[in-house]
Amino acid sequence: MDRGTLPLAVALLLASCSLSPTSLAETVHCDLQPVGPERGEVTYTTSQVSKGCVAQAPNAILEVHVLFLEFPTGPSQLELTLQASKQNGTWPREVLLVLSVNSSVFLHLQALGIPLHLAYNSSLVTFQEPPGVNTTELPSFPKTQILEWAAERGPITSAAELNDPQSILLRLGQAQGSLSFCMLEASQDMGRTLEWRPRTPALVRGCHLEGVAGHKEAHILRVLPGHSAGPRTVTVKVELSCAPGDLDAVLILQGPPYVSWLIDANHNMQIWTTGEYSFKIFPEKNIRGFKLPDTPQGLLGEARMLNASIVASFVELPLASIVSLHASSCGGRLQTSPAPIQTTPPKDTCSPELLMSLIQTKCADDAMTLVLKKELVAHLKCTITGLTFWDPSCEAEDRGDKFVLRSAYSSCGMQVSASMISNEAVVNILSSSSPQRKKVHCLNMDSLSFQLGLYLSPHFLQASNTIEPGQQSFVQVRVSPSVSEFLLQLDSCHLDLGPEGGTVELIQGRAAKGNCEVHRTVFMRLNIISPDLSGCTSKGLVLPAVLGITFGAFLIGALLTAALWYIYSHTRSPSKREPVVAVAAPASSESSSTNHSIGSTQSTPCSTSSMA
Repeated sequence: MDRGTLPLAVALLLASCSLSPTSLAETVHCDLQPVGPERGEVTYTTSQVSKGCVAQAPNAILEVHVLFLEFPTGPSQLELTLQASKQNGTWPREVLLVLSVNSSVFLHLQALGIPLHLAYNSSLVTFQEPPGVNTTELPSFPKTQILEWAAERGPITSAAELNDPQSILLRLGQAQGSLSFCMLEASQDMGRTLEWRPRTPALVRGCHLEGVAGHKEAHILRVLPGHSAGPRTVTVKVELSCAPGDLDAVLILQGPPYVSWLIDANHNMQIWTTGEYSFKIFPEKNIRGFKLPDTPQGLLGEARMLNASIVASFVELPLASIVSLHASSCGGRLQTSPAPIQTTPPKDTCSPELLMSLIQTKCADDAMTLVLKKELVAHLKCTITGLTFWDPSCEAEDRGDKFVLRSAYSSCGMQVSASMISNEAVVNILSSSSPQRKKVHCLNMDSLSFQLGLYLSPHFLQASNTIEPGQQSFVQVRVSPSVSEFLLQLDSCHLDLGPEGGTVELIQGRAAKGNCEVHRTVFMRLNIISPDLSGCTSKGLVLPAVLGITFGAFLIGALLTAALWYIYSHTRSPSKREPVVAVAAPASSESSSTNHSIGSTQSTPCSTSSMA
């Protein structure tokens, strides 16, 4: 063969090699059938929504987000997290979150450090713990009117419709959309603004590859193209319950060309992917993948070409950011016949853990009270036969729409310490052979002492009771004795300037998150030094303004004196002119300083006393 025919021969050889997997895939026999969750389960987090929009509103005072959530009949649990980062050392602008749901939801909300206003339907949404945010009752409007209602309060940054979410992550200040107005559109990618995890795992299918010997298994993940085509990294977590050395497997990952993969696996596996991939232990080292078929039959052919005899899992997903695969098969040693397809939905059963989380604890007037609403119990399909404290003789009362269990601190097995009252709630459920138990406790507020201090430096060394307008200040609250079970944070702090000056918010939205939340208001008196010249207002004049007014008054007085002297010297007769000495008195400047607390008498013309 001469040199002129060599390139052609090589090209033909490569073409025949590249076509061989495709022709093999067309003849592969592998009947994909659903497998049970005990053999394989895939969950994922995605930013793809059925309807949604993202818009930019950089100059808006209020950042508005709207969520329309569809749940199946019956109560559901939802974890909703709002996440924000400081920008230029300050927290983001205030946020309005409108939450519209179609059925009962038990909500676990996390929004630490975010000035959040939540609008929701209180008859459908129940908090698993006090939200610690400002709340508003959402009117019963259809979707279009809810969007209009939200837009009246501020330009909408994002809106989305989600079907049966298990968890939602909403990132604030991340809107990258090119739109200036948010209008719901089908099949949208919310980008970094919103990610969510569906409650129902992805459909996992499996099959035997006919004509292939051995025990090598294949796990195939196909990620479908999304609405946007920007670069995307999909994190794939693979957890296989096999002993080391007992597994011979290949992981096949196929997706759009703009998708790269970050693999985190607990077993050594053969990797076969499109695009580029890297491993979690070496994330900076990217490995180029291959060009793979984009059809199920083509991917099954790839698995057979790699000598896999079993497709342990085959999954097709929307464009996701995180995919988790859990499988229990090990090299074909387990039964690999397709699991039967479930044709009837599982019977609703009571969830004891969720039921116990709905018990509300209140302490007041030297007594502890437990409340459990019957409506929530009915939603959970639970039948309660008894609710008592640790002492079984202390039983709850049936008050129509709720069960109420109440006891003084001195009975029913209460444990009273210097700062806490504790007991145990015991619930008997018809569907459970053993009673459910939960520790209940609350703070003894009468034993706690709160001190509020104002400091003029971030070192908090010397407290002060005087503040000047424009002066930076720092607030510290102390509680004694210290209670290790609870986290103390400032919920809000404001400066009360009296009836004319109004209120200035200093801190808001710093809500404590925990199993129990206690609000206690403490205050101290402050003296505000205000060099005000005209009336008793809360906003005093700073030193440059005072000097400017004083100089202006002096100048006007001097000009008036000169004018009078000119008139006098030109209107009287020359024989009677006498020397005149004119003294222009400078305008008096009054400043006020109130170095005493509210209630003290004052002789200065203007003083303000404030309360923080």
